[in-house]
Amino acid sequence: MNAPTPPQTLRPDSAADAASRTRRQDEVVAALAKVLPAHALLWHREDTIAYECDGLTAYRAQPLVVALPETEPQVAAVLQACHALGVPVVARGAGTGLSGGAMPHELGVTLSLAKFNKIVRVDPLARLAVVQSGVRNAAISEAASPHGLYYAPDPSSKIACTIGGNVAENSGGMHCLKYGLTLHNVLCVRGYTVEGEAVSFGSEALDSAGLDLLAAVIGSEGMLAVTLEVTVKLVPKPVVARAILASFDDVQKAGHAVAALIGAGIIPAALEMMDKPMTAAVEDYVKVGYDLDAAAILICESDGTPEEVEEEIVRMVAVMEQAGATRFEISRDEAERVRFWSGRMNAFPASGRISPDYMCMDSTIPRKKLAEILTRISAMEGKYGLRCCNVFHAGDGNLHPLILFDANDADQLHRAELFGADILETSVALGGTVTGEHGVGVEKLSSMCVQFTPEEREQMFGVKRAFDPRGLLNPGKAIPTLHRCAEYGRMHVKKGLLPFPELPRF
Repeated sequence: MNAPTPPQTLRPDSAADAASRTRRQDEVVAALAKVLPAHALLWHREDTIAYECDGLTAYRAQPLVVALPETEPQVAAVLQACHALGVPVVARGAGTGLSGGAMPHELGVTLSLAKFNKIVRVDPLARLAVVQSGVRNAAISEAASPHGLYYAPDPSSKIACTIGGNVAENSGGMHCLKYGLTLHNVLCVRGYTVEGEAVSFGSEALDSAGLDLLAAVIGSEGMLAVTLEVTVKLVPKPVVARAILASFDDVQKAGHAVAALIGAGIIPAALEMMDKPMTAAVEDYVKVGYDLDAAAILICESDGTPEEVEEEIVRMVAVMEQAGATRFEISRDEAERVRFWSGRMNAFPASGRISPDYMCMDSTIPRKKLAEILTRISAMEGKYGLRCCNVFHAGDGNLHPLILFDANDADQLHRAELFGADILETSVALGGTVTGEHGVGVEKLSSMCVQFTPEEREQMFGVKRAFDPRGLLNPGKAIPTLHRCAEYGRMHVKKGLLPFPELPRF
């Protein structure tokens, strides 16, 4: 496989290494000081330590330099300077990602786009908004609200995550079942190539000329181009929305209820599931009033006109009752609907209160396999000696198991990694994928070997090479090399045989 080779990471394990890193840092700082004001350039450890990881805190690296450009010409100049020096560049938004996609390169520049936070325009007639990459997800809906519109994708971190990061990871959210992921709600992405050349993908029209590269860029995790501006679709705010809390005394019944709802031709605005440990954690934190005796709860939302919502609520209750639901609560007003959702929205911080660290996985499986995967995850808890809380987008089979552990304990971290890899492998075996909306980052690189053949990985490398021949944009995050896959295979030897016989044994 002819994969792009990222620059070698240099760890200062010796005085010579440290001296070499310092010389490289001085060289990069001198080059960037010519194109950036002094306050937009950070390189002292106390200034750059805040950039050493994203939301996946178990993996960290110290960036060589952090650049905080304020204008597009400055972004282009930074990229041109780094390309001339052969310096890696890792673009960063709000750092809320959960897969290590924005983890720095130790000999590279972290390119913070935090200052690109302006809403360029909202066009209510065309139902679109043009925003800079550093604009928060929730801020788009806030700006569109006076026009009766909003931006549909709503990750749990929407009050903090940025649209540029959403584009990088193809983020979803609770309403992605009915309204789609980022991919389905973006019309155009504009930015710069690794060489600092302006580039645009898609258009405000329904279609654009040439290859559909917009679909390739969305979800590419900053490995193909640096995003500076995004044109998003806006949708009308529904007249009314109501939510149902449905309790189940068995996780398998809840899983079957999800499949039954979709099988009945019902597409809820949102359909989420939480198991008993997750429900207990969020109830202790938010005090929603969840049923703590339930093995699992479903939160189903219907939106539209009052008549449409009333009819759909009746249908959903009937289907879930048939599937074995033991208790229902239906929101009577907007305040109660928001209360129902407040626990689900705070699932991650609630988990942080009961464990020093957690590893949030992000696999996707066929809906009909929900009950099976939850049963298997329960068995894995005993296998790896770690607790796991489950909260996920049940409607589209996007799992978010939260593995609880203490990162200060190297053995617990190792077991958490094996637990996560087991979940991903199992998801693939059940007909799913290793990621749904959090991206691959550094967390799932090895698991890509489980899902994709060498030929498929080579095609992905081909796309990467077309945009970034030298492998300078977010290096180390591309689909893994043969060497890494072989290493992964050695970790999972079964009866003396590698699970990937096509890989070299070395």
